[in-house]
Amino acid sequence: MTIDLNYIMNTKNTIRKIAIASVLVGLVGFTQVTTRTVKSSSVSFVIKNFGLDVDGSLKDLQVIEFVFDNDSLSSSKIDITIGTKTINTGNEKRDEHLRKPDYFDADKYPTIRMRSKRFGKSKAGNAIGYFDLTLKGVTKEVKLPIFVTKLGELTQFKSIFTINRLDYGVGESSMALSDDVKITVLIKTN
Repeated sequence: MTIDLNYIMNTKNTIRKIAIASVLVGLVGFTQVTTRTVKSSSVSFVIKNFGLDVDGSLKDLQVIEFVFDNDSLSSSKIDITIGTKTINTGNEKRDEHLRKPDYFDADKYPTIRMRSKRFGKSKAGNAIGYFDLTLKGVTKEVKLPIFVTKLGELTQFKSIFTINRLDYGVGESSMALSDDVKITVLIKTN
């Protein structure tokens, strides 16, 4: 019986390579970005009306997709909707008017959608998200600063940004009502 040492050595090297590849594939699997579960959320806004701040909120934030890793922004994706019928400024008469066609047209456009296109980092180190914001059938890209804070077992995502409501056909130009709306989105996840 002849023992081929070259065959045995090549077989050992092949097995070693397969084992190393398996370990590397396993490690890559453990570093994948995971989908986050939203535990709480809020969307609020402030707009000037006759020089005074009018604040309000929108409820019914729904997550289509929420994958975020501050260390791997290229694999992050956020896609959410917010119900327009839920607008609340603390004045029911005003809220009913805002749901009508000249403002949100909530029956025809029941949701606002924010879908991420890409992410980057600011000079300060926080994330920057580039989103398609669709409001009242109009889609425009918006740049949002995203501040990520660890709160015990939860992670908080906060963004404060300003849009021009006229860009989306929300109301008309007015001496009394500001064109700019300051929006705050706050989301807490696992």
